[in-house]
Amino acid sequence: MHTYMQEFPFVRYRAAKPSEESTFRDSIPSKLAAGVWHMVSQYKSIPNFPQRETCELLILDRNVDHIAPVIHEWTYDAMCHDLLEMDGNKYVIEVPSKSGGPPQEKEVLLEDNDPVWLELRHVHIADASERLYEKMTTFASKNKAAQMQQHKDGGEISTRELQKIVQALPKYNEIMEKLQLHVEIAGKINLQIRDMGLRDLGQLEQDLVFGDAGAKEVISYLRTNKEDDPENKLRMLMIYAFVYPEKFEGDKGTKLMQLAKLSEKEMQVVKNMQMLAGSSAAPKKPKNNFSLKFDNAKVQLWGFFFFFFQELIQKVNKGALPKDEYVCMNETAAKSGGSGEGSKAGSESTSNAGGGPERRAPAHSKRSRRTPAFGSDSVLKNAVLDPKNMGQRIFVFIIGGATRSELRVCHKLTTKLQREVVLGCTSLDDPANYITKLSLLSEPETATSGSHLPMLF
Repeated sequence: MHTYMQEFPFVRYRAAKPSEESTFRDSIPSKLAAGVWHMVSQYKSIPNFPQRETCELLILDRNVDHIAPVIHEWTYDAMCHDLLEMDGNKYVIEVPSKSGGPPQEKEVLLEDNDPVWLELRHVHIADASERLYEKMTTFASKNKAAQMQQHKDGGEISTRELQKIVQALPKYNEIMEKLQLHVEIAGKINLQIRDMGLRDLGQLEQDLVFGDAGAKEVISYLRTNKEDDPENKLRMLMIYAFVYPEKFEGDKGTKLMQLAKLSEKEMQVVKNMQMLAGSSAAPKKPKNNFSLKFDNAKVQLWGFFFFFFQELIQKVNKGALPKDEYVCMNETAAKSGGSGEGSKAGSESTSNAGGGPERRAPAHSKRSRRTPAFGSDSVLKNAVLDPKNMGQRIFVFIIGGATRSELRVCHKLTTKLQREVVLGCTSLDDPANYITKLSLLSEPETATSGSHLPMLF
Protein backbone atom coordinates (compact mmCIF):
# COMPACT_ATOMS: atom_id res chain seq x y z
CA MET A 1 0.00 0.00 0.00
CA HIS A 2 2.78 2.43 0.85
CA THR A 3 4.32 1.81 -2.57
CA TYR A 4 1.05 2.60 -4.30
CA MET A 5 0.55 5.73 -2.22
CA GLN A 6 4.21 6.76 -2.59
CA GLU A 7 4.70 6.96 1.17
CA PHE A 8 7.83 6.22 3.20
CA PRO A 9 6.70 5.70 6.83
CA PHE A 10 8.14 5.98 10.27
CA VAL A 11 7.48 2.37 11.32
CA ARG A 12 6.58 1.95 14.98
CA TYR A 13 5.22 -1.04 16.88
CA ARG A 14 4.00 -1.76 20.36
CA ALA A 15 6.74 -3.76 22.07
CA ALA A 16 5.87 -6.82 24.18
CA LYS A 17 6.32 -6.48 27.92
CA PRO A 18 9.51 -8.19 29.13
CA SER A 19 8.55 -11.57 30.58
CA GLU A 20 9.90 -15.04 30.97
CA GLU A 21 6.62 -16.34 29.55
CA SER A 22 6.78 -14.45 26.26
CA THR A 23 5.36 -16.41 23.36
CA PHE A 24 5.60 -16.26 19.59
CA ARG A 25 2.40 -14.20 19.56
CA ASP A 26 4.14 -11.46 21.55
CA SER A 27 6.73 -11.07 18.83
CA ILE A 28 4.30 -10.72 15.92
CA PRO A 29 4.05 -6.88 15.99
CA SER A 30 7.85 -6.61 15.96
CA LYS A 31 8.17 -9.19 13.18
CA LEU A 32 5.55 -7.42 11.07
CA ALA A 33 7.25 -4.07 11.69
CA ALA A 34 10.61 -5.55 10.68
CA GLY A 35 9.10 -6.97 7.50
CA VAL A 36 7.44 -3.66 6.60
CA TRP A 37 10.64 -1.75 7.30
CA HIS A 38 12.67 -4.13 5.14
CA MET A 39 10.25 -3.70 2.21
CA VAL A 40 9.96 0.08 2.34
CA SER A 41 13.72 0.38 2.66
CA GLN A 42 14.04 -1.50 -0.63
CA TYR A 43 11.46 0.78 -2.27
CA LYS A 44 13.84 3.74 -2.02
CA SER A 45 15.59 2.40 -5.10
CA ILE A 46 12.37 2.97 -7.09
CA PRO A 47 12.52 6.18 -9.16
CA ASN A 48 10.71 9.11 -7.51
CA PHE A 49 10.05 7.16 -4.30
CA PRO A 50 10.53 9.40 -1.21
CA GLN A 51 13.96 9.17 0.40
CA ARG A 52 12.81 10.57 3.73
CA GLU A 53 9.83 9.76 5.91
CA THR A 54 6.47 11.13 4.72
CA CYS A 55 3.97 9.47 7.10
CA GLU A 56 3.50 7.51 10.32
CA LEU A 57 2.77 3.78 10.66
CA LEU A 58 1.85 2.38 14.07
CA ILE A 59 1.50 -1.41 14.41
CA LEU A 60 -0.55 -2.66 17.36
CA ASP A 61 -2.13 -5.92 18.47
CA ARG A 62 -5.51 -6.54 20.08
CA ASN A 63 -3.89 -6.21 23.50
CA VAL A 64 -4.29 -2.49 23.03
CA ASP A 65 -7.85 -2.89 24.38
CA HIS A 66 -9.84 -6.06 24.99
CA ILE A 67 -12.99 -4.33 26.22
CA ALA A 68 -13.67 -2.41 23.00
CA PRO A 69 -14.77 -5.50 21.01
CA VAL A 70 -17.46 -6.55 23.53
CA ILE A 71 -18.86 -3.42 25.17
CA HIS A 72 -22.01 -2.03 23.60
CA GLU A 73 -21.11 0.77 21.19
CA TRP A 74 -24.05 3.15 20.70
CA THR A 75 -23.36 4.58 17.26
CA TYR A 76 -25.70 3.86 14.36
CA ASP A 77 -23.11 1.81 12.45
CA ALA A 78 -22.14 -0.32 15.46
CA MET A 79 -25.77 -0.87 16.47
CA CYS A 80 -26.67 -2.00 12.94
CA HIS A 81 -23.96 -4.66 12.93
CA ASP A 82 -24.52 -5.63 16.57
CA LEU A 83 -28.31 -5.89 16.72
CA LEU A 84 -29.47 -6.56 13.16
CA GLU A 85 -28.94 -9.65 11.03
CA MET A 86 -26.49 -8.29 8.50
CA ASP A 87 -24.11 -10.03 6.12
CA GLY A 88 -21.21 -7.59 5.97
CA ASN A 89 -22.82 -4.38 4.75
CA LYS A 90 -25.86 -6.16 3.31
CA TYR A 91 -29.25 -5.60 4.91
CA VAL A 92 -32.44 -7.32 3.77
CA ILE A 93 -35.74 -5.41 3.68
CA GLU A 94 -39.22 -6.42 2.62
CA VAL A 95 -40.77 -4.46 -0.25
CA PRO A 96 -44.32 -4.66 -1.63
CA SER A 97 -44.74 -7.05 -4.54
CA LYS A 98 -45.44 -5.36 -7.87
CA SER A 99 -47.86 -8.17 -8.72
CA GLY A 100 -49.86 -7.69 -5.54
CA GLY A 101 -48.54 -10.88 -3.92
CA PRO A 102 -46.72 -11.26 -0.60
CA PRO A 103 -43.83 -8.86 0.17
CA GLN A 104 -40.52 -9.65 -1.51
CA GLU A 105 -37.06 -9.54 0.05
CA LYS A 106 -34.59 -7.01 -1.30
CA GLU A 107 -30.90 -6.65 -0.44
CA VAL A 108 -29.58 -3.15 0.18
CA LEU A 109 -26.00 -2.08 0.87
CA LEU A 110 -25.14 0.32 3.66
CA GLU A 111 -22.11 1.95 2.08
CA ASP A 112 -20.54 5.17 0.86
CA ASN A 113 -22.93 5.86 -2.02
CA ASP A 114 -25.77 6.26 0.50
CA PRO A 115 -25.61 9.91 1.73
CA VAL A 116 -27.90 9.21 4.69
CA TRP A 117 -25.65 6.35 5.84
CA LEU A 118 -22.55 8.53 5.45
CA GLU A 119 -24.06 11.22 7.63
CA LEU A 120 -25.43 8.98 10.37
CA ARG A 121 -23.08 6.00 10.67
CA HIS A 122 -20.85 7.51 13.39
CA VAL A 123 -23.69 9.29 15.19
CA HIS A 124 -25.23 8.08 18.46
CA ILE A 125 -28.43 6.13 17.78
CA ALA A 126 -30.51 8.65 19.76
CA ASP A 127 -29.17 11.51 17.65
CA ALA A 128 -29.54 9.48 14.44
CA SER A 129 -33.22 8.85 15.16
CA GLU A 130 -33.79 12.54 15.81
CA ARG A 131 -32.04 13.56 12.59
CA LEU A 132 -34.07 11.08 10.55
CA TYR A 133 -37.32 12.54 11.88
CA GLU A 134 -36.12 16.06 11.00
CA LYS A 135 -35.08 14.94 7.52
CA MET A 136 -38.43 13.33 6.81
CA THR A 137 -40.30 16.43 8.01
CA THR A 138 -38.12 18.85 6.04
CA PHE A 139 -38.23 16.75 2.88
CA ALA A 140 -42.01 16.42 2.99
CA SER A 141 -42.41 20.18 3.36
CA LYS A 142 -40.10 21.18 0.51
CA ASN A 143 -40.38 18.54 -2.21
CA LYS A 144 -43.21 19.08 -4.72
CA ALA A 145 -43.81 15.38 -5.28
CA ALA A 146 -43.96 14.81 -1.53
CA GLN A 147 -46.51 17.58 -1.21
CA MET A 148 -48.64 15.95 -3.91
CA GLN A 149 -48.55 12.69 -1.97
CA GLN A 150 -49.74 14.51 1.14
CA HIS A 151 -52.52 16.54 -0.53
CA LYS A 152 -54.39 14.16 -2.80
CA ASP A 153 -57.65 16.09 -2.42
CA GLY A 154 -58.79 15.75 -6.01
CA GLY A 155 -58.26 19.45 -6.80
CA GLU A 156 -57.04 20.57 -10.20
CA ILE A 157 -53.30 21.04 -10.70
CA SER A 158 -51.94 23.68 -13.04
CA THR A 159 -49.63 22.72 -15.89
CA ARG A 160 -46.78 24.58 -14.21
CA GLU A 161 -47.33 22.74 -10.93
CA LEU A 162 -47.60 19.43 -12.74
CA GLN A 163 -44.28 20.10 -14.49
CA LYS A 164 -42.58 20.81 -11.15
CA ILE A 165 -44.03 17.63 -9.69
CA VAL A 166 -42.83 15.51 -12.62
CA GLN A 167 -39.35 17.02 -12.32
CA ALA A 168 -39.31 16.29 -8.59
CA LEU A 169 -40.51 12.68 -8.86
CA PRO A 170 -37.13 10.93 -9.57
CA LYS A 171 -35.44 12.79 -6.74
CA TYR A 172 -38.45 12.18 -4.53
CA ASN A 173 -38.39 8.43 -5.14
CA GLU A 174 -34.64 8.16 -4.58
CA ILE A 175 -34.51 10.22 -1.40
CA MET A 176 -37.71 8.80 0.05
CA GLU A 177 -36.42 5.26 -0.51
CA LYS A 178 -33.21 6.06 1.40
CA LEU A 179 -35.02 7.83 4.23
CA GLN A 180 -37.62 5.08 4.60
CA LEU A 181 -34.84 2.48 4.69
CA HIS A 182 -33.04 4.20 7.55
CA VAL A 183 -36.25 5.02 9.41
CA GLU A 184 -37.03 1.29 9.32
CA ILE A 185 -33.53 0.35 10.49
CA ALA A 186 -33.45 2.94 13.30
CA GLY A 187 -36.93 1.82 14.38
CA LYS A 188 -35.81 -1.80 14.63
CA ILE A 189 -32.71 -0.82 16.60
CA ASN A 190 -34.67 1.31 19.06
CA LEU A 191 -37.18 -1.51 19.51
CA GLN A 192 -34.37 -3.93 20.32
CA ILE A 193 -32.79 -1.47 22.74
CA ARG A 194 -36.12 -1.28 24.57
CA ASP A 195 -37.02 -4.98 24.46
CA MET A 196 -33.53 -6.13 25.49
CA GLY A 197 -33.15 -3.55 28.25
CA LEU A 198 -29.91 -2.30 26.74
CA ARG A 199 -30.08 1.10 28.44
CA ASP A 200 -29.68 -0.43 31.89
CA LEU A 201 -27.13 -2.93 30.65
CA GLY A 202 -25.14 -0.20 28.88
CA GLN A 203 -25.04 1.84 32.07
CA LEU A 204 -23.83 -1.17 34.06
CA GLU A 205 -21.11 -1.87 31.49
CA GLN A 206 -19.88 1.72 31.75
CA ASP A 207 -19.99 1.64 35.55
CA LEU A 208 -17.94 -1.56 35.61
CA VAL A 209 -15.31 -0.09 33.32
CA PHE A 210 -15.01 3.10 35.36
CA GLY A 211 -14.98 1.29 38.70
CA ASP A 212 -18.39 2.55 39.81
CA ALA A 213 -19.98 -0.91 39.97
CA GLY A 214 -18.88 -4.29 41.25
CA ALA A 215 -20.13 -7.68 42.44
CA LYS A 216 -23.23 -6.28 44.15
CA GLU A 217 -24.48 -4.56 40.98
CA VAL A 218 -23.61 -7.53 38.75
CA ILE A 219 -25.45 -10.01 40.98
CA SER A 220 -28.43 -7.68 41.25
CA TYR A 221 -28.60 -7.33 37.47
CA LEU A 222 -28.38 -11.07 36.85
CA ARG A 223 -31.10 -11.82 39.40
CA THR A 224 -33.39 -9.10 38.04
CA ASN A 225 -32.84 -9.96 34.37
CA LYS A 226 -32.94 -13.76 34.37
CA GLU A 227 -34.50 -13.87 30.91
CA ASP A 228 -32.01 -11.43 29.41
CA ASP A 229 -30.32 -12.33 26.12
CA PRO A 230 -27.55 -14.87 26.94
CA GLU A 231 -24.99 -13.06 24.77
CA ASN A 232 -25.58 -9.79 26.62
CA LYS A 233 -25.00 -11.46 29.98
CA LEU A 234 -21.88 -13.10 28.57
CA ARG A 235 -20.51 -9.78 27.31
CA MET A 236 -21.19 -8.08 30.63
CA LEU A 237 -19.39 -10.84 32.54
CA MET A 238 -16.47 -10.67 30.09
CA ILE A 239 -16.08 -6.99 30.94
CA TYR A 240 -16.37 -7.74 34.67
CA ALA A 241 -13.77 -10.53 34.41
CA PHE A 242 -11.37 -8.25 32.59
CA VAL A 243 -11.72 -5.32 34.99
CA TYR A 244 -11.82 -7.46 38.14
CA PRO A 245 -9.95 -10.71 37.30
CA GLU A 246 -9.50 -11.46 41.00
CA LYS A 247 -13.29 -11.83 41.37
CA PHE A 248 -13.13 -14.93 39.16
CA GLU A 249 -10.53 -16.81 41.16
CA GLY A 250 -11.61 -20.04 42.84
CA ASP A 251 -15.33 -20.82 42.74
CA LYS A 252 -16.49 -17.17 42.94
CA GLY A 253 -16.47 -16.75 39.18
CA THR A 254 -18.08 -20.15 38.62
CA LYS A 255 -21.02 -19.30 40.89
CA LEU A 256 -21.49 -15.98 39.14
CA MET A 257 -21.50 -17.62 35.71
CA GLN A 258 -23.92 -20.27 36.92
CA LEU A 259 -26.23 -17.50 38.12
CA ALA A 260 -26.06 -16.09 34.58
CA LYS A 261 -26.89 -19.59 33.25
CA LEU A 262 -23.88 -19.61 30.93
CA SER A 263 -23.01 -22.76 29.04
CA GLU A 264 -19.67 -24.50 29.53
CA LYS A 265 -18.40 -22.98 26.30
CA GLU A 266 -19.47 -19.49 27.39
CA MET A 267 -17.82 -19.98 30.78
CA GLN A 268 -14.57 -20.77 29.00
CA VAL A 269 -14.86 -17.53 27.04
CA VAL A 270 -15.17 -15.57 30.30
CA LYS A 271 -12.18 -17.43 31.75
CA ASN A 272 -10.14 -16.62 28.66
CA MET A 273 -11.07 -12.96 29.05
CA GLN A 274 -9.90 -13.11 32.65
CA MET A 275 -6.55 -14.49 31.47
CA LEU A 276 -6.17 -11.54 29.10
CA ALA A 277 -6.56 -9.02 31.92
CA GLY A 278 -2.83 -8.62 32.47
CA SER A 279 -1.95 -8.16 28.80
CA SER A 280 -3.85 -5.01 27.83
CA ALA A 281 -2.04 -1.73 27.31
CA ALA A 282 -5.16 0.23 28.24
CA PRO A 283 -5.85 1.22 31.86
CA LYS A 284 -8.66 -0.94 33.23
CA LYS A 285 -10.41 1.86 35.12
CA PRO A 286 -10.16 5.24 33.41
CA LYS A 287 -10.88 8.28 35.53
CA ASN A 288 -13.26 9.93 33.06
CA ASN A 289 -16.84 9.23 34.08
CA PHE A 290 -20.17 10.00 32.53
CA SER A 291 -23.76 8.85 32.50
CA LEU A 292 -25.87 7.35 29.75
CA LYS A 293 -29.00 9.46 29.23
CA PHE A 294 -31.65 8.67 26.65
CA ASP A 295 -34.69 10.71 27.63
CA ASN A 296 -34.90 14.28 26.34
CA ALA A 297 -31.28 15.31 26.04
CA LYS A 298 -29.17 14.71 22.97
CA VAL A 299 -26.65 11.99 23.67
CA GLN A 300 -23.03 12.38 22.63
CA LEU A 301 -21.36 9.62 24.62
CA TRP A 302 -18.48 7.65 23.24
CA GLY A 303 -17.27 5.96 26.40
CA PHE A 304 -14.17 3.94 27.14
CA PHE A 305 -14.32 1.84 24.02
CA PHE A 306 -12.07 4.22 22.12
CA PHE A 307 -10.46 6.17 24.94
CA PHE A 308 -7.03 4.54 24.87
CA PHE A 309 -6.94 4.08 21.10
CA GLN A 310 -7.74 7.76 20.55
CA GLU A 311 -5.10 8.75 23.07
CA LEU A 312 -2.51 6.66 21.21
CA ILE A 313 -3.22 8.37 17.87
CA GLN A 314 -3.05 11.79 19.49
CA LYS A 315 0.33 10.87 20.96
CA VAL A 316 1.50 9.81 17.48
CA ASN A 317 0.35 13.19 16.20
CA LYS A 318 2.34 15.00 18.90
CA GLY A 319 5.38 12.71 18.63
CA ALA A 320 4.82 11.75 22.27
CA LEU A 321 4.71 7.93 22.19
CA PRO A 322 6.90 6.42 24.95
CA LYS A 323 9.99 5.08 23.17
CA ASP A 324 10.37 2.15 25.55
CA GLU A 325 6.82 0.95 24.76
CA TYR A 326 6.65 1.88 21.07
CA VAL A 327 9.81 1.09 19.15
CA CYS A 328 10.70 3.03 15.99
CA MET A 329 12.28 0.79 13.35
CA ASN A 330 13.79 3.78 11.56
CA GLU A 331 15.71 4.79 14.66
CA THR A 332 16.75 1.23 15.47
CA ALA A 333 18.05 0.67 11.94
CA ALA A 334 19.95 3.96 12.03
CA LYS A 335 21.71 3.00 15.27
CA SER A 336 22.72 -0.36 13.81
CA GLY A 337 23.77 1.27 10.54
CA GLY A 338 21.66 -1.26 8.69
CA SER A 339 19.90 0.91 6.14
CA GLY A 340 22.23 3.72 5.25
CA GLU A 341 21.24 7.26 4.52
CA GLY A 342 17.48 6.77 4.75
CA SER A 343 17.77 5.40 8.27
CA LYS A 344 19.88 8.37 9.36
CA ALA A 345 17.19 10.66 8.10
CA GLY A 346 14.67 8.72 10.13
CA SER A 347 16.80 9.01 13.24
CA GLU A 348 17.31 12.74 12.80
CA SER A 349 13.62 13.48 12.43
CA THR A 350 12.16 10.94 14.86
CA SER A 351 11.97 13.45 17.68
CA ASN A 352 9.33 15.46 15.84
CA ALA A 353 7.98 12.65 13.69
CA GLY A 354 4.49 13.03 15.04
CA GLY A 355 4.30 16.80 14.69
CA GLY A 356 0.98 18.59 14.88
CA PRO A 357 -1.49 19.38 12.13
CA GLU A 358 0.60 22.26 10.87
CA ARG A 359 3.28 19.89 9.55
CA ARG A 360 3.35 19.29 5.83
CA ALA A 361 4.91 16.51 3.86
CA PRO A 362 8.43 17.29 2.63
CA ALA A 363 8.63 18.88 -0.81
CA HIS A 364 10.15 15.75 -2.31
CA SER A 365 7.17 13.62 -1.23
CA LYS A 366 4.73 12.64 -3.93
CA ARG A 367 2.00 13.42 -1.42
CA SER A 368 2.49 17.18 -1.73
CA ARG A 369 2.05 17.35 -5.49
CA ARG A 370 -0.46 14.70 -6.47
CA THR A 371 -4.19 14.17 -6.46
CA PRO A 372 -4.72 11.39 -3.91
CA ALA A 373 -6.18 8.11 -5.13
CA PHE A 374 -8.38 7.26 -2.18
CA GLY A 375 -9.29 3.65 -1.50
CA SER A 376 -12.80 2.45 -0.73
CA ASP A 377 -12.22 2.79 3.01
CA SER A 378 -10.43 6.13 2.88
CA VAL A 379 -11.67 8.66 5.40
CA LEU A 380 -11.20 11.50 2.92
CA LYS A 381 -13.11 9.89 0.09
CA ASN A 382 -16.31 11.63 1.16
CA ALA A 383 -14.96 14.23 3.55
CA VAL A 384 -15.13 17.94 2.85
CA LEU A 385 -11.40 18.42 3.35
CA ASP A 386 -8.73 19.68 1.01
CA PRO A 387 -5.97 17.04 0.77
CA LYS A 388 -3.44 19.76 -0.12
CA ASN A 389 -3.93 21.34 3.30
CA MET A 390 -3.64 18.09 5.23
CA GLY A 391 -0.64 17.06 7.27
CA GLN A 392 1.18 13.78 6.88
CA ARG A 393 -0.93 10.65 7.04
CA ILE A 394 -1.12 8.40 10.09
CA PHE A 395 -1.54 4.69 9.35
CA VAL A 396 -2.58 2.36 12.18
CA PHE A 397 -2.61 -1.41 11.74
CA ILE A 398 -4.18 -3.67 14.39
CA ILE A 399 -3.21 -7.33 14.39
CA GLY A 400 -6.04 -9.49 15.68
CA GLY A 401 -8.87 -7.29 14.43
CA ALA A 402 -10.24 -3.78 14.89
CA THR A 403 -13.63 -2.54 16.07
CA ARG A 404 -16.14 -0.10 14.61
CA SER A 405 -15.50 2.27 17.50
CA GLU A 406 -11.84 2.43 16.47
CA LEU A 407 -12.84 3.03 12.86
CA ARG A 408 -15.01 5.91 14.05
CA VAL A 409 -12.10 7.40 16.00
CA CYS A 410 -10.03 7.49 12.80
CA HIS A 411 -12.81 9.38 11.00
CA LYS A 412 -13.16 11.81 13.89
CA LEU A 413 -9.43 12.49 14.30
CA THR A 414 -8.89 12.98 10.57
CA THR A 415 -10.95 16.14 10.80
CA LYS A 416 -9.69 17.20 14.21
CA LEU A 417 -5.98 16.73 13.48
CA GLN A 418 -6.14 17.69 9.78
CA ARG A 419 -4.23 14.49 9.06
CA GLU A 420 -5.79 11.51 7.32
CA VAL A 421 -5.88 8.63 9.81
CA VAL A 422 -6.08 5.30 7.97
CA LEU A 423 -7.04 2.15 9.87
CA GLY A 424 -5.86 -1.27 8.70
CA CYS A 425 -6.48 -4.60 10.43
CA THR A 426 -6.54 -8.35 10.00
CA SER A 427 -10.34 -8.19 10.37
CA LEU A 428 -13.10 -5.75 11.33
CA ASP A 429 -14.87 -7.52 14.20
CA ASP A 430 -18.32 -7.23 15.66
CA PRO A 431 -18.89 -8.56 19.22
CA ALA A 432 -20.05 -11.98 18.01
CA ASN A 433 -16.89 -12.41 15.90
CA TYR A 434 -14.66 -11.52 18.82
CA ILE A 435 -16.47 -13.90 21.17
CA THR A 436 -16.00 -16.69 18.63
CA LYS A 437 -12.28 -15.94 18.42
CA LEU A 438 -11.97 -15.95 22.18
CA SER A 439 -13.80 -19.27 22.42
CA LEU A 440 -11.26 -20.86 20.08
CA LEU A 441 -8.35 -20.19 22.41
CA SER A 442 -7.37 -23.53 23.87
CA GLU A 443 -7.10 -24.13 27.61
CA PRO A 444 -3.39 -25.12 27.46
CA GLU A 445 -2.64 -21.82 25.72
CA THR A 446 -4.40 -19.77 28.35
CA ALA A 447 -2.78 -21.70 31.15
CA THR A 448 0.76 -21.30 29.84
CA SER A 449 0.66 -17.84 28.31
CA GLY A 450 -2.14 -16.20 30.23
CA SER A 451 -1.19 -12.55 30.24
CA HIS A 452 0.20 -12.77 26.75
CA LEU A 453 -2.68 -14.50 25.03
CA PRO A 454 -3.41 -12.24 22.54
CA MET A 455 -3.45 -12.07 18.84
CA LEU A 456 -6.83 -13.68 18.30
CA PHE A 457 -6.36 -14.21 14.56
